[in-house]
Amino acid sequence: MQVQGGSAGCRTGSVLTRRAFFALAPALAQAAAPPNIVLLLSDDQGWGDTGYNGHPVLKTPHLDAMAAAGLRFDRFYAAAPVCSPTRGSCLTGRHPFRYGITWALGHGVSRDESLRESEVTIAEVAQAAGYTTGHFGKWHLGVDKRNGELIPTPGRHGFDRWFSTEKKVPTYNPDTVEGDGPYYEDGRRATADLAGDDSRVLMDRAIPFIEAAAAAKRPFLAVIWFHSPHEPVLAGPEHRRMYAAEPEKAQHYYGAITAMDEQIGRLRRTLRELGVAGNTLVWFSSDNGPEGDAIGPRSPGSAGPFRGRKRSLFEGGIRVPAILEWPSRVTRPAVTNMVCSTSDVFPTLVEAMGRRAQPAGPLDGISLLPLLDGKMRQRPSSLAFETQGDRRQTRGSPRLALIENRYKLLTDGTAEGEMLYDVLADPRERINLAGSRPAVADVMRRQLLRWSEQCARDYGASGNVAKP
Repeated sequence: MQVQGGSAGCRTGSVLTRRAFFALAPALAQAAAPPNIVLLLSDDQGWGDTGYNGHPVLKTPHLDAMAAAGLRFDRFYAAAPVCSPTRGSCLTGRHPFRYGITWALGHGVSRDESLRESEVTIAEVAQAAGYTTGHFGKWHLGVDKRNGELIPTPGRHGFDRWFSTEKKVPTYNPDTVEGDGPYYEDGRRATADLAGDDSRVLMDRAIPFIEAAAAAKRPFLAVIWFHSPHEPVLAGPEHRRMYAAEPEKAQHYYGAITAMDEQIGRLRRTLRELGVAGNTLVWFSSDNGPEGDAIGPRSPGSAGPFRGRKRSLFEGGIRVPAILEWPSRVTRPAVTNMVCSTSDVFPTLVEAMGRRAQPAGPLDGISLLPLLDGKMRQRPSSLAFETQGDRRQTRGSPRLALIENRYKLLTDGTAEGEMLYDVLADPRERINLAGSRPAVADVMRRQLLRWSEQCARDYGASGNVAKP
C-alpha cells in the first residue's frame, strides 16, 4: 500500500512557476473536442439521502436516472468530514492538510481562512484550455471578516463568471439573511431574482451561462455547488406538501433535496435540448455526511447503513453519494466499488481535457479515466484523511484515517485507542480488528503518519504567492 499516488497527466515532482505553467498552456491543447464539464456538489447530503441508495421516503428521480445511466460510485469519499476542506480538494486535487483549509471557514479553526492564491485550480486549467468557466452557489473558500465579502473571489481562482455566496444561506428565500446580502455576482452584490427555492435561483444563473457557451461553441466548466440540504434547511410549500405525512423538519429536509433534484433534472434536460449532452461530463457528489445534532434537533439526513455523521471519519461522515454521467465515454450504466475521492476530480478532469497541468505541490487524487474505460478495478494507492478536533468534536472517531481496498485504520497516531476495520466484510465498522491484527494496523499507521508529516511539510513549503 502506498499513500501518495500520482496520476496520468498530472506530474507531482518539481514545481513549475505559475507564470511558466500558463506560458506552456497553449502548446498543450487537446486535438480532439474536449468535454464540457459540470460539477455538482450538494451540502450535507448523506449517502442514504437518495432514492437510488434505498431511501424509503425521499424522492430523487433525476439523480436516480443519472445513477441508472452513468457510473455510480458506491465507495466515494469526501476528502474531509466538513464543508470547506472538501471543496478545496475538488478544485485542487490536494488534501486539505496540504493546501491549508483544514476546517469549515468562519469558525477561527482552520489553518488558513482562504484558499491560497498559489494553488492551481481546475478552473485555471480549464481557462488555459480555452474553456469558459463559471461558479454558481456556495463558495466557502475565503471571506474577509471585515465586511463579509468573498476574498479571494472565485474570479481570482479561474472563474470567468460567478454567482456565489461565502457560506450557507437558507435553502428557500436565500436573501433573508440578516446584514449583508448573501450573493455576489461577478463581484457585485446581487439583489434581484433571489426569491423562492435556492437551487432554482442557482440554476437560473447557471443555465444561461451554459446556453451562451453552447451558442458560441465554446467548451464550458460550470461548477454548481448547492446549499441544500445544509441548515437552515427550508422547503417551499410545493415541496413540503410532497412529504405531508412526515414530521415538519423532515418535510423541509426532504423537500429541499427533491427541489434540488428537480433542478438537476432541468439541467440534464437543457443539455439534451442544446445537443451537447453526449460530450458533457456531469459529476455529482456531496461534500460530507449528513448533519448530526450539532445544530438544533437531529437532522433527518441518512448516512445509510454506515456509522457516524458529519465531522466524523467513520464511514457515515465521509462516504457520500456520487455519480458520473458522460454518455460519449460511459456508454453503458455501471457501478463501481473502487475507493474514489473528491480529490480525484482535479486529475480526472485534467486528463479528460488533454492537459498536463502542474499543481502547486503533490496530488492526493488520481485520474479515474482508466476506471471509466474499464481498465482499473482497485485504487492503486491508499486514501488518507486527517481532520481537526478531539473525539467529542469528531463524534468519537480518531483524527486520522487510512483506507485501502479492504482495511480501514482510524488512529490518533498511536496504537492506543486505535480502530481497524475490514470495510469490505464490515462496512458498518462494528468489529475492531486492531487487537487481533496488530501487524496490519502497525503497517498502516506508519504509512499514515509518514503521509501526515509530508502534508505538514508541503503546507509549510507552498506558501501563499499572489497570482500574477
